[in-house]
Amino acid sequence: MENKKAFILLAGGKSERMGVAKGLLKYQQTFWILEQLNRISKTSIKEVYIGLGYYYDHYFSAIPWLKIAQKKTFEFQGLNVKTVINKNPDLGSFSTLQTVLKAIPKQTTILINPIDTPLLNSEELAKLISEKNEVVFPNFEGKNGHPIKISSRIWNNFLTINTKDKNARLDFQLKKVSPTKITIVNVSDRAIILNLNTKKEWVSFLKTLK
Repeated sequence: MENKKAFILLAGGKSERMGVAKGLLKYQQTFWILEQLNRISKTSIKEVYIGLGYYYDHYFSAIPWLKIAQKKTFEFQGLNVKTVINKNPDLGSFSTLQTVLKAIPKQTTILINPIDTPLLNSEELAKLISEKNEVVFPNFEGKNGHPIKISSRIWNNFLTINTKDKNARLDFQLKKVSPTKITIVNVSDRAIILNLNTKKEWVSFLKTLK
């Protein structure tokens, strides 16, 4: 019976358009990845897996405990954080997701969020977490976003996919799921559809917070 939940933060990309590791962008008095963890800490979920790939050494230099969290969980603001390294990040974000999934107990429900999508407000995030269906999407004005909640019965199938296959993409795999197993949660927070890929987008995002 599924009752355990875990959050997955995907931060393994090359960040070519941003020019630096997105999780290490400065957000107020901290790093962006730590702000994302701070937002997760306000939920009922206490298990977090961070998937790193490119620039993992930059993350370790900036936040040394992330290196420690490879071998044992590290407590951060009430969260149990585990770091997982994708040694082949050139295979894409699905390969990082798959690497993380291999480290997670198979009966765990997961929520997936890329590092460049800000987590939505706590109230609507809690609503998303509480939904019981196999797959749960947040939706802002007709557009689905992140985080995506996925039951183990669905994501366990991802483990057998060849990461070199053209269908090795999360969106492709979720399109295979029966509509009856999917719940759409309408939210008012447009953060769910943001993709902060460039410095211009990052600066614009910071301005919305003032």
